[in-house]
Amino acid sequence: MKGYTYILECADGSYYTGSTTDLERRVQQHQQGEGANHTSKNLPVKLVYYEEYQRIDEAFFREKQIQGWSRRKKEALINGWDEELKKAAECMNESHYKNK
Repeated sequence: MKGYTYILECADGSYYTGSTTDLERRVQQHQQGEGANHTSKNLPVKLVYYEEYQRIDEAFFREKQIQGWSRRKKEALINGWDEELKKAAECMNESHYKNK
C-alpha cells in the first residue's frame, strides 16, 4: 500500500509532519479539525510538501526522521534548497569542529 509523508504549514506558522495512505483525505481531515491536536488548534493548514513511497512503513519512517529536524532544515526541504539542506544537516557541536 502506498504511503505519503507530508508537511503542513499551520496558521501560526509552525510545521506539522505526518504520514498517511490517502493524502487528500488526510489533509481534508486536518482542515476540518479532525487531524492532530496541534493542527486542530492552528487552522487553517496548508500542504507545503509531500513525498510518495511504495509502502506506508517507509513513509512513517521518513515522517519520524523529518519530525526530528530543525525548522531551518524543514524549510530547506520544502523549498528544494539542496545546498541549504546539506548545510542544515551538518553536525554543529563542538566535537565536529575539533575533528576538522
